[in-house]
Amino acid sequence: MTVEAGTRQEERVVGRVWTVRLDPDGRPSAGIVRLSCSRPACADQRFPSTSAGRKAAIEHVNLHLARIREDGGPRGEAWCACRAADCAWHIPDSVAGRRGGTRPAEGARCGGPVVLTVYADRAGRLWRIAEMCARCAAATPGCRVLDTALPPARTAPAGPDQTAERTDAERKTVSSPVGSGMAAVFSDSGSSPAPAPSPVVGASPASVAALASAARARAASPGAMPRRAKRWGKIAQRIVPHNLEPEVLRLELIELGDAFRAYQKRAEPDLLHLAELHERKARAFRLWADVTGDESLRQEAQRAGKAAQTTREMHHNRVGTLDGGAVVERLLTRHQAEHARIVLNHVAAHSPRPEAEVRLAVLMLTLRAARAGSGNVTGQDLTGWLQGDAERVLQQLAEADWLRLPGTVAEVMASRPENPTTFTVPTLLPEQPRPFTFGKTTRSRISGWAQRVVGDRKIRRKKLGAATRLLALYTAAHIRLDGRLGHAEDGGLRLDRLAAFSNLTPEQIGEHTDLLVTADWLAEADISENKLRGRLSERALPLGGLL
Repeated sequence: MTVEAGTRQEERVVGRVWTVRLDPDGRPSAGIVRLSCSRPACADQRFPSTSAGRKAAIEHVNLHLARIREDGGPRGEAWCACRAADCAWHIPDSVAGRRGGTRPAEGARCGGPVVLTVYADRAGRLWRIAEMCARCAAATPGCRVLDTALPPARTAPAGPDQTAERTDAERKTVSSPVGSGMAAVFSDSGSSPAPAPSPVVGASPASVAALASAARARAASPGAMPRRAKRWGKIAQRIVPHNLEPEVLRLELIELGDAFRAYQKRAEPDLLHLAELHERKARAFRLWADVTGDESLRQEAQRAGKAAQTTREMHHNRVGTLDGGAVVERLLTRHQAEHARIVLNHVAAHSPRPEAEVRLAVLMLTLRAARAGSGNVTGQDLTGWLQGDAERVLQQLAEADWLRLPGTVAEVMASRPENPTTFTVPTLLPEQPRPFTFGKTTRSRISGWAQRVVGDRKIRRKKLGAATRLLALYTAAHIRLDGRLGHAEDGGLRLDRLAAFSNLTPEQIGEHTDLLVTADWLAEADISENKLRGRLSERALPLGGLL
């Protein structure tokens, strides 16, 4: 080995690493967090809440990324920082500990160009910027590649003058600006900078061809600057080919894969955003299929198109629009509202007694025991539903053997939320024919919906009885998108069905609907031609179940 080669190898340094952490500061109950950075020049900072600390941490990470951009980006001559850490970033500690050295384990060798990466853990407590090899970056969960370094220049030994010229050229190359994709994007989109605009995939073939021709012309021009290695990406379990043309399609596929992974980390769903991602995927995969002739890509595009349509339908089932254009999000989807109506019909047909108080208790207890045949209840629940009639109704249900209790009715009424009573409904046990087909999530959602209707603050303040509360449940479960009662073709709800469910006569329904109007549950109500016509109030619309 020549002296120059030995010196060059010694000068190859370990990849740089910046680690930003959020840790509790002082007593955990105080909520104060400390922001620390592994760079000695960065002083610790303290923030009064985790959200404020997380926002500051993301800003700090992006500040470091801006400085890296000014310094020329990742260094092609650097060693993999993950390898320096014994590849512990993507290999379990038990495996890394058995190796006992810096040599990567079998099947996890370092390789590929040096890339600049950013990693953020799902808890939002640690961020890491690192220069590492492309293979380790791909093997590290949650790691995102921001930029790729040029490979180190390889030149023949030269004299002092030529060496000085080469050094100047290398300096110019290193100081060239980094690509526009060097902005960290986290699942906390409210605090992260906006990503670079995505290329338009839905462009005409002529414009796509023009873009591809221009890209090839730039690459073939004699004066073209050296280009960095192309960015790596993956979408729908497919690796995007590095030589895929046109370039605009390749970049769109990579950004879409990143966008889907970022969506999966969101704390709250956004169905409209998800539908837009599926539509972009459908357009991109159709163009990909046209370019490569792969029919499996066209089938994937068709599935993405159907997923976009289904997601938009889910959004419309959950969200309605008021007259002023305001958007209201509903507690029940259209499918869940259909299951809620099945439960209402089942209770009307199988209640052991016809009284409205008994029917209301049967409905609420059925929703709690619908899946396993048993559930928990407290005395506070019962008095909230039935006021002073709770103990009497519970005794009637136990005597009719519709309900089985582990102790006395008095013990149930004395039970508290920290020690609820477990009850059993024999007709809903798993060995019996199953009257309902919904899962545990739907059961919980419908039970919560019924609890919110029965416990509505204005209905409770007016001290409306069980029959009026049953009427409120029935009207809430049978509305159109605009909040009006019943199907459009029916023009309202039939009085005989309302009377059968709430144990009222058709003549009494008018009196009770007036009470619901007074409680601002119904915005308007009118009875004619044996039908109840009306509309839920704006405040009750989130509890409306679409027909």
